[in-house]
Amino acid sequence: MELSIVLLLLFTKLGCKFIQASVISSSVTTKCEHYNSTCADSGHCDDIAVCEPAGEGKRNHCFVLWALNSDGSKNVTLKGCFLNTEDCYDQNACVDKSTSPKNNLLFCCCEGDMCNTNFTWAPVPTEPPPPSTAIPTIEASNSFELMIILGFGAVIIIMGVVLWMIMRARNKHNFNGLPTSDPHPLPPPSPMLDQIRGPIQLIEIKARGRFGAVWRAQLKSEEVAVKIFPIQDKQSWQTEQEIFKLTNMTHPNILEFMGVEKRGDNLQAEFWLITAYHEKGSLCDFLKGHTLTWNELCKIAESMAKGLMHLHEAIPGKSNEPSKPAIAHRDFKSKNVLLKNDMTACIADFGLAIMFEAGKSCGDTHGQVGTRRYMAPEVLEGAINFTPDAFLRIDMYACGLVLWELVSRCKAQDGPIPEYRLPFEEEVGPHPTLEDMQESVVQNKVRPVIQKHWRNHPGLAAMCDTMEECWDHDAEARLSASCVMERVMVQTKYQQSMINWRIENESPFNTQKDGSI
Repeated sequence: MELSIVLLLLFTKLGCKFIQASVISSSVTTKCEHYNSTCADSGHCDDIAVCEPAGEGKRNHCFVLWALNSDGSKNVTLKGCFLNTEDCYDQNACVDKSTSPKNNLLFCCCEGDMCNTNFTWAPVPTEPPPPSTAIPTIEASNSFELMIILGFGAVIIIMGVVLWMIMRARNKHNFNGLPTSDPHPLPPPSPMLDQIRGPIQLIEIKARGRFGAVWRAQLKSEEVAVKIFPIQDKQSWQTEQEIFKLTNMTHPNILEFMGVEKRGDNLQAEFWLITAYHEKGSLCDFLKGHTLTWNELCKIAESMAKGLMHLHEAIPGKSNEPSKPAIAHRDFKSKNVLLKNDMTACIADFGLAIMFEAGKSCGDTHGQVGTRRYMAPEVLEGAINFTPDAFLRIDMYACGLVLWELVSRCKAQDGPIPEYRLPFEEEVGPHPTLEDMQESVVQNKVRPVIQKHWRNHPGLAAMCDTMEECWDHDAEARLSASCVMERVMVQTKYQQSMINWRIENESPFNTQKDGSI
């Protein structure tokens, strides 16, 4: 009787533990501490990364990649979100247990919001502890009971291992974040790179951003721009090239795409995007050191609107060609508008862009992305209507802010030209939090200040009206890119005709003619 009770208690205890271990659900990871040594130098890193939805049957994790210095201090390279690998399942703490890290690099991952705030290296010893010299003594009366208990334990362990192998076979996941071998083959180099193949020599860093650094580089006799994505931003690299490679995507006011390359392997892998190089750089950087004439303002605004209109437009394919879908940029700002030598603009940086193919939904798109100061009220509020038109109107809100930047640095205004400032910099400072922008833009409905003397110039007055209609709080009331382009073209022609009229009436020929009458 006593033996039966012991066996029943043991079976119940072990069985409950096995069942409990099999049904424990992992902590849901929605955000992680973020750090990128590439963008940390520029001071524009976000402290928190909001993880994209993992999708059905998958999990998000947080990770840390760091190196140990000779003095034992830690040198963090990357922190952020990480998608679906079984090694990270049910890890509440971020701990690297490797005994001999490769290249002195350490990596750990965990589950749970901000679980990568603290991390450590705790190597597991490879040599087993020395065997004990003590010989256990077992009473003969208990040996039979022990054999039965061990037998039941062995059966339960075997059953657990079999079930685990079945579940692993059914739900096998790829190591998407830091693969040892790429599960998806990388796209081949573009035909243009095949024709002009040669070593690309990196010359100097021109800009640093959220997704990596942009280099001025040399490809044979041609200057090119190379945008280098670190491994954790591989998805943005893939998104950009997918956008660039679309049929009918080529346009004078869209940055010219030349090709892609992958450099290095595993943790040292880098993903290169090669495009045309524009010496004047971004519109934001140009405005910091230069003012604009009225004609330059119109040229930039018109070409920028044309590029945005082409991006937003769905273009049917000819014969057997696929159609170009409508595309929302989702991070439109003056930093992502480049200036050519002829002072026309081209739009760049499609790492957050989204395509709207006919008959397909937007999917599990995360709505609150982009640069905070350029976020539309509905984005800050988290109240986006997930339709193509809603995303395009978000771009147009940001377009209104860029128009404000242009007007603020135009010499045609009847008054002193202030130093360059970003939109809302006067209201919320240079590094606003999400809460700052929500309070200012959503609750108080603040917009950048339009100076009274700007409206003394008829062209600038019309431009002020245009920007106000672009950043309207009601998304449905905002102008489209084609409407902005048409308005700028009208102002350009109107101002040119006024200049011609003045020249004709102030010429010596007309003075003599009037005097003879």
